[in-house]
Amino acid sequence: MSPLTLGALYGVVTLIVMFSGMPIAFALGTVATGFMYFFMPASSLDTVTQNVYEEMASITLLSIPLFILKGAAIGKSPAGKDLYSAIHTWLHKVPGGLGIANVFACALFAAMAGSSPATCSAIGSAGIPEMRKRGYSPGFAAGIIAAGGTLGILLPPSITMILYAVAAEQSLGRLFLAGIGPGVLLVALFAGYAVYRARKEYRMAKDVYEGGGVKSAYLDAEHFTLKQKVEMLPRVLPFVILLIGVMVALYGGYATPSETAGLGALLALVLIALIYQVWRPKDLPPILTATIKESTMLLLIIGMSLFYSYVMSYLHISQSAAQWVVDMHLSRWLLLAVILLMVIGFGFFLPPVSIILMTAPIILPPLKAAGFDLIWFGIVMTVVMEMGLIHPPVGLNIFVIKNIAPDIPLKDVIWGVMPFVGLMFLAVVLLCVFPSIATTLPDLLMKGK
Repeated sequence: MSPLTLGALYGVVTLIVMFSGMPIAFALGTVATGFMYFFMPASSLDTVTQNVYEEMASITLLSIPLFILKGAAIGKSPAGKDLYSAIHTWLHKVPGGLGIANVFACALFAAMAGSSPATCSAIGSAGIPEMRKRGYSPGFAAGIIAAGGTLGILLPPSITMILYAVAAEQSLGRLFLAGIGPGVLLVALFAGYAVYRARKEYRMAKDVYEGGGVKSAYLDAEHFTLKQKVEMLPRVLPFVILLIGVMVALYGGYATPSETAGLGALLALVLIALIYQVWRPKDLPPILTATIKESTMLLLIIGMSLFYSYVMSYLHISQSAAQWVVDMHLSRWLLLAVILLMVIGFGFFLPPVSIILMTAPIILPPLKAAGFDLIWFGIVMTVVMEMGLIHPPVGLNIFVIKNIAPDIPLKDVIWGVMPFVGLMFLAVVLLCVFPSIATTLPDLLMKGK
């Protein structure tokens, strides 16, 4: 059986097993072990556990549970609500300021927590009720939080980028820096749409009221005194300082990613103890339990995905598939378009972690041969995978929003996120036309690294 035929069989069996409802980690492990049994030497089965362990024995992967602990500590405290409230008090006079506040709060919280679901949950639980109370349509309120939450896999520290750095053998520091420019771009696009949409809904509410209809909360003016604005800062600034400190330690070369993650986790625990008195024995189990559950799930997926990729490589499936793509002699931009469409397709039913580890052996060699910067591609791929977090059928963030706002119909949530999917597509186009959006910062700050 040729490697390409074997690869096609490998893919079909994988889809069948996944659609059976088996958890992703076990599905990948089952398929890899089955093909190892039928197509590899019998002695290979004796090395399954060793292979999984060796694939995960990376000092970079050690940072993942530590970043998760940092995110869980912040996420289990009222920090997200306070962050949102502080930004809202300062932006309330700006048209669509409440929507912009949610975008900024999502961006900052994502940069502190590094998790999309945690960002959606922490900011959405406060932001969605506040937006709806002030007249924002349910779909718009849900959409802006779901889209803002996707920034968790783009802005550093991003677990998705950590895995891409391992799979592509690229500098994690450069990758983190490369995500900042596109992250700011997406924040600007989301905030711009928030202003446009809020103005549109405001005009509609005004027309209804002037026509004799019910007065919407949109038309009620809010006022915050300077004292109220200043009073919001003490609870927010320590976490912003923590974010800046972690970034300085990482990019200044003072600590490795793992050391930075450990330092960030420790400081996050100290901050929530000092600011929110989250230090009692009854307060810590929810944080530690959430960390253990998410870390175990994620590391199990990582281990099985790497094992799955190892079997692909041993059977020459990934090499043959990569060579097949090269032999198609596509132009470099058509090659990129085909690969990104494939990533979008995988995003319909796979999380970003699995997409990266399963596709990296196949797609990275042709892209490198075509002259693409793999750091830049990692950012473009991440933005494309962000779309997968908010488009059906999986759309993890959609279901997080549905969980925290169960009274909003699912169709309203889906229609609410669609404009943001379009904005992400626009961001991908801009990154292709102006790659310096992603590459300038790492080139300036990490020359020769």
